[in-house]
Amino acid sequence: MNRLVVVESPTKARTIRQFLSGGDYQVEASMGHIRDLPSSAKEVPAEVKGEDWATLGVRVDNGFEPLYVIPSKKKKVVRELKAALKNADELFIATDEDREGESIGWHLLEVLNPSVPVRRMVFHEITQEAIEQALESTRDIDRNLVDAQETRRILDRLVGYEISPLLWKKIKPKLSAGRVQSVAVRLLVQREIERIHFVPASYWDLKATLAQEGQAFDAKMTHYNDLRLASGRDFDENTGRLKEGLEDGKDLLLMEEAQATSLAERLADAPWRVVNVDERQSQRKPYAPFITSTLQQEASRKLSLSAGQTMQTAQRLYENGHITYMRTDSSNLSTEAMNGARAAVKKRYGDTYLSPKPRIYSGKVRNAQEAHEAIRPAGSAMKTAKELKLRGVEARLYDLIWKRTVASQMANARLKHITAHIESGEEGDVARFRASGKTIEFAGFFRAYVEGSDDPTAALEDRENPLPRLKEGDAPACKEVEPVGHETKPPSRFTEASLIKMLEQEGIGRPSTYASIIDTIQRRNYARSKGSSLVPTFWAFATNNLLEAQFDKLVDVHFTANMEQVLDDIAAGERDAEPYLQSFYQGDDGLRARVEGGLESIDPREICALDFTPWQPHVVRVGRYGPYVEGDVEGDTETASLPDDIAPGDVTKEYLDELLERSHAGDQVLGIHPEHDMPIILKSGPFGPYVQLGDDEQEGKPKRMSLPDGVEPDDVTFDLGRQLIDLPRTLGAHPESGKDVQASIGRYGPYVRHQGTFASLKKDDDVLTVELPRALELLQKKNKRNAPLRVLGAHPETGAAIEVRDGRYGPYVKHKKTNASLPDDLTPDDITLQQGVELINQKLEKKGKRKGKKKKSKAKRK
Repeated sequence: MNRLVVVESPTKARTIRQFLSGGDYQVEASMGHIRDLPSSAKEVPAEVKGEDWATLGVRVDNGFEPLYVIPSKKKKVVRELKAALKNADELFIATDEDREGESIGWHLLEVLNPSVPVRRMVFHEITQEAIEQALESTRDIDRNLVDAQETRRILDRLVGYEISPLLWKKIKPKLSAGRVQSVAVRLLVQREIERIHFVPASYWDLKATLAQEGQAFDAKMTHYNDLRLASGRDFDENTGRLKEGLEDGKDLLLMEEAQATSLAERLADAPWRVVNVDERQSQRKPYAPFITSTLQQEASRKLSLSAGQTMQTAQRLYENGHITYMRTDSSNLSTEAMNGARAAVKKRYGDTYLSPKPRIYSGKVRNAQEAHEAIRPAGSAMKTAKELKLRGVEARLYDLIWKRTVASQMANARLKHITAHIESGEEGDVARFRASGKTIEFAGFFRAYVEGSDDPTAALEDRENPLPRLKEGDAPACKEVEPVGHETKPPSRFTEASLIKMLEQEGIGRPSTYASIIDTIQRRNYARSKGSSLVPTFWAFATNNLLEAQFDKLVDVHFTANMEQVLDDIAAGERDAEPYLQSFYQGDDGLRARVEGGLESIDPREICALDFTPWQPHVVRVGRYGPYVEGDVEGDTETASLPDDIAPGDVTKEYLDELLERSHAGDQVLGIHPEHDMPIILKSGPFGPYVQLGDDEQEGKPKRMSLPDGVEPDDVTFDLGRQLIDLPRTLGAHPESGKDVQASIGRYGPYVRHQGTFASLKKDDDVLTVELPRALELLQKKNKRNAPLRVLGAHPETGAAIEVRDGRYGPYVKHKKTNASLPDDLTPDDITLQQGVELINQKLEKKGKRKGKKKKSKAKRK
């Protein structure tokens, strides 16, 4: 009997073939979804092109019937699957076990229309035992899961296709709205607004370095006489003053610098005494095994991976049979996995470190989806990354999963905390200090896993802070007393990890969507990365203004979380989708009515105005070409562009004053260039100040050069302006090629270049003084980074090399001037020369088609 097994990806297919090596099974890949809603007008079938709902792809007047099409790139896959099905006696759908996988399986059946028996096999790890068990325990396609996924797809389509055109008309073309994406943007904007309104406050206290029996320790001042000292939590974030109800000198003491300095001098020679010592024990339980969101958060903190990178790496680990399914809301471990983890603990750490009985984790996140198992190493052997011969980021992520899983079955860590209260000074002038210490009496699960650290041993040392033996009445020696100034900090911006945590806590979206949400809001220019932080752009502010004004429910956290609950109810068979879609889209206060009302009522100028109190009397507006400030200067209304890269939360009134005054002052002629006999002019533009050779009336585009970072317009003299205009500088000849090495300033800042290689200058480098040896050092480092990861071999037709390289958007193959991205199921280590040739040829074929279309279009116009 011939059996056809269909999965999503070639990697998953290759792994499963190892376990179904007999002649009865043929394992093929669908390459993800084989059909979807039309992505563009050209994909809409000719028979419905004239319908008003065709581009939307959802027939809202017919029960929200979706229009599914097979994209052109999937037609070959469908033909191959149909051909394979002709020789099969049974069809096994082996797509992933979540709603997305169930939906892919259902679409396969709808398109392939098999006449043979169909079985749905489900597994959460790709091992011999799991695959064999799945073959024995098949079921039918779960239509409730399919309906839930289809409803989600329709909701996302309605929101995106109805609201996005409104954004294009009122704010800027190419902006987009999304059901979950817009809520995430709102969270970023709200946090940035808090930072705009934040007013810092300063306060002082004392830090004492004391010693007992030769062992030094630190103590922090907490009280002066009977008044506690003010700390950060006592201040109002919007005023910088003490919170309402707190009075300085009555409820607490707000110490100033002079007072702190004077007290420190008095205490330096005063006697010190231990008033009392408190000691308590505590225990720490191990963390639950990873679910999707906690894996993304920890990989961000420990491995500096984005959510997208984490999921791509986890996908490869799963499809190669190394971990269980990586999209899950459940922290539960199977009995097999629990026993395997406990055996690993006994083997590596001993019985002492094993929890007395198996730990069962059943807690789920809000609105948890299917009851999968936690993310863990596949099988029961609990092999390490080294034993599996994993390398690179896959080894690091697998090691993280291994440690978390094993630690979940380890004993509690036991800690001892000691707090000593110490006084100094005379009656009426007494300062009270607190010294805290902590020791780890038994490391327990810390031996394997410490959250936020990838080196448990080093982390254990960092976590210990022992105090010397202290008892009431002791008189420690004072080594130093120093006044310490503090300033309150604005609320921290979201990182990818903290944004995911917030979305999870509020029940917004699903673990499988977090990576794509964060990718989308950055791709759409709603946020950008600054270090590890996500900074909302001014476009995000304008878009959020419109959505809050016209679609307040849609960006409401609780409304969105409730929508997830509705989808869960549909998945459980407890709710019908159509009435909900009807209310959401066509109700009196539904999406369609809101969009139509917005087209009439929304004033673009008003919706794009950011009028925050700390910036007044100025207003920042978001125009089609970027943000600018509008304000009054000497009775005239002036405008000035804001740099694209400035964070809204970093803008101050003083900064806006400076921009407007500079704009009001106009251009400044620095002098006449002696060689060109043309003026060097200091100007200001949308991307900041720059110098220009000649005026705007001359023939051709005048030469311009941006000011280097750290150089203010007031600092620019004629000499500096001339040096900038004379860029690029020739530093000398390259010792290998003999060609010039030059330094200049470009779109992305100062750089050095040699032939076609560009290397950015670092923070401490000066484009006007950098010398040849330093330039050669930077160029050498850049060349190493530009080296290919692998050379697959020569292209059979051209003889030129096909290389595997790592690019900004992931790995790709390169042949001459043609680049082709590697699909998700191929890694730089796995790809073969034949596969590289196929990718290059496919890309060349697409280029050829595009060129052909352009030629036809030109001929038609002629």
